[in-house]
Amino acid sequence: MAPTIFISAGEASGERYGALLIEALKERLARCGRSARFVGMGGPNMLATGLEPVVRAEDMAVMGITEVVRHLPRIYREFRKLKQSLHERRPDVAVLIDFPDIHFKLARELRALGVPVIFFVSPQLWAWKKHRIKLVQKYVDRMLVIFPFEEPFYREHGVTVEFVGHPLAELTLPAVTREQFAAENKLDSAKSWIGLLPGSRAKEIRDNLPEMLKAARELVGRHDRGRLQFVLPLAATLNEAQREFAHGLVEQHGKGLAIGLVDDARAALFHARASVVASGTATVEAALIGNPFVVVYRVSPITYAIARRAVTVPHVAMANLIAGKRLAPELIQNEFTASNIVRHLEPLLPDGPRRESMMKELAAIPGLLSRTGETRSGGGAIGRVAEITLELMSTRITATLEAAVHS
Repeated sequence: MAPTIFISAGEASGERYGALLIEALKERLARCGRSARFVGMGGPNMLATGLEPVVRAEDMAVMGITEVVRHLPRIYREFRKLKQSLHERRPDVAVLIDFPDIHFKLARELRALGVPVIFFVSPQLWAWKKHRIKLVQKYVDRMLVIFPFEEPFYREHGVTVEFVGHPLAELTLPAVTREQFAAENKLDSAKSWIGLLPGSRAKEIRDNLPEMLKAARELVGRHDRGRLQFVLPLAATLNEAQREFAHGLVEQHGKGLAIGLVDDARAALFHARASVVASGTATVEAALIGNPFVVVYRVSPITYAIARRAVTVPHVAMANLIAGKRLAPELIQNEFTASNIVRHLEPLLPDGPRRESMMKELAAIPGLLSRTGETRSGGGAIGRVAEITLELMSTRITATLEAAVHS
């Protein structure tokens, strides 16, 4: 009987990693003439690679204290489905990707069932909610981190940890040409494109996109209207209603602007002159691609007030934390205004010292996110995660068989 691998991801970036991981696991198993069942939580990318979904990622992706409270009934209902599936399917190993609010609870269930737990993509315990390290110590067998500064933090707390490298640092630059991308998305390749990346969740789009569009309008007013075009990627984890909501915001706040809604965020960043990017994984993507950008973010006043007291790091954007300096401007909460966006974005558009300086700083980021030397599997970060997953799965299966023999 084929082993069962539980893989769970609740956000757009983690969902992409989950899809890559399933492919890497299938490839390694096939080399040995084996196969496995993949079950858990994911979105369209993971489903396309063979995940049997228990819960859809888009039904769980909310954030912020007030936002979580408002969606608690639905979240609890979906969580119970996941919990029940663990008891029914008894997986041989579990890989939980980021999404700590749900995954720490699942880790506790998995530990009670004796299932090895791999946590891939660390929650930002080093920044806030450090008390959660006790949950990692108690329920997680292997913590696999994607930022080098996270490894010593976990080692100091007695956690078995490994820096596997960042999956995004291993991706080649998008192959699609500017002309192809323009034709596929009804854009004008002759215009200067500015990326607008409000976030992958509907709540982030609601809070961030209107101000971005206001800034776009101000920017157009200060430049030749026919010269600029705006590119807005929408995450694959958004459902149809959420995508329609985003379209509605564009119609409401971006009327008269040349805006193209696209599906490929990396290609949008690659071909954009500069971008406005909501804090999150997209800032790492922008940095790795070398696209000059301004970071923005807004949450509810209650969430922000609590975060200000709890967060202990000097920067909000992950790209700035990696660099150890403020290489991209951060406009957070009250500083996130259209006029501030325009003030920081305009100097990045023409060739000149500001643009050249940022691009030079961004060029150093890929080296900071890569492992030193080759992984044993030769498959980069995802390959190493697959390797560890199969190691723990084999150990679990062997232990189960030995227990059955001696019972």
